[in-house]
Amino acid sequence: MKPDPLTLFRTRPIYLPQNLKPHILSPATTLKPHFASSSDHRFIKATVDPSLNISHSQFSKMMLSRGAKRSFEILCGRVSTSLHSKYGYSTRSYGENFISEPKRNETQCTILRTYSSEVSPSDHMSLIKKLRERTSAPIKEVKAALIDCNWDLEEAQKELRKRGVALASKKASRAAAEGLLALSQNDKKAVVIELNCETDFVARNEIFQYLASSLAKLALSAGSSEQVSGHFPIGLQGLEDLKINFDHPKLSGETTVRNAITEVAAMMGENVKLRRGFAMPMSNHGVISTYLHTCPHPGLGRIAGILTLEVDDENAPLDAVQRVGSELAMHVVAAKPLFLTKEHVSSDAVQNEREILKSQAESSGRPQAAIEKMVEGRLRKYFEEVVLMEQKFVVNDTINVKTVLSELSKEVGSPVKIGNFLRMEVGEGFQRDDASEDVAQAA
Repeated sequence: MKPDPLTLFRTRPIYLPQNLKPHILSPATTLKPHFASSSDHRFIKATVDPSLNISHSQFSKMMLSRGAKRSFEILCGRVSTSLHSKYGYSTRSYGENFISEPKRNETQCTILRTYSSEVSPSDHMSLIKKLRERTSAPIKEVKAALIDCNWDLEEAQKELRKRGVALASKKASRAAAEGLLALSQNDKKAVVIELNCETDFVARNEIFQYLASSLAKLALSAGSSEQVSGHFPIGLQGLEDLKINFDHPKLSGETTVRNAITEVAAMMGENVKLRRGFAMPMSNHGVISTYLHTCPHPGLGRIAGILTLEVDDENAPLDAVQRVGSELAMHVVAAKPLFLTKEHVSSDAVQNEREILKSQAESSGRPQAAIEKMVEGRLRKYFEEVVLMEQKFVVNDTINVKTVLSELSKEVGSPVKIGNFLRMEVGEGFQRDDASEDVAQAA
């Protein structure tokens, strides 16, 4: 038996007058509620256009789009007496089917299925939690977006993204001195990028870390394969224009690097900025060695050391070279060298340092010969502090790096030299006081 569909804005059975004229439900229909004189219930009686072969679910969607704004039920005008025998209706039996006959001019109705366009208060927290998990946005912003979008999860997520992009553009001028270095490498090249944020709290966020790692991998794969010597900066403009494809619960799909950074900034509520990047290729036989300090996750850290070790003999084994290379990369992080050899120190820098040391020595009042010895001794100490080859080896401070390479060359049976090195640290060059002031004002 096909029921005569009715809609009701309450959740309990009601007696409906039979003399109501039903609405013929069609794509162009706008429903208007009837009012029962015996109660305050608002209800609509409607039948389906015979040309429309629709289900109850489809019927409910049509109702929602044509005037039903709150929870409602599809009711049946005739029901089994086993459901409502307590109302005392007369019955007629048709085989095994018992049909209830209404008394007077009323029709007994019962609920077939319930639909709702409203979200109950008990579901609010569940929706807030889901949207928070999807976007990592602050709870206050999540709730506001859901309320503005009538608790529609998908629409609220779109609204949050719109708000976040606008907010991120406002915060782009704020200092971002925290963040992470992300490193990616293969046998021929290593790449390190610096992604900045405003606070260490965001730097520990899993989404921020995922973005940093993804950018380093993209920079490695997108770089030129041309063989060059030394390390060179990565063009940030070109990198930000590249497409990146995410596979993450909260970051998915293809977008540009620039848009991805803006989206993460919106999620974090802070200024997020790709500050710089460097690539170091391996042009000869040897290894690229790397080390990351304060490493929250593989490939991430606050200080990075990278160097290349080149071996003259292309047939020489590289196991020992790789081992020493890792130790030297750690040495670069710890000892902070500025130059590879004494020859790399500019003559102007040496002359300035010599004049400073001479002025300090002359203030002691010692003879000129003693002053010259003091200057040479202190200049040698200066080289030991800033020149990598002259520094004491951090793993064994009884020898310097030059001696380490000499012993390694004997071990592998071929001369080994450092081709290049790089040390990077998060926030280098930032005025920390200014950055702290910006964050304090934002809070």
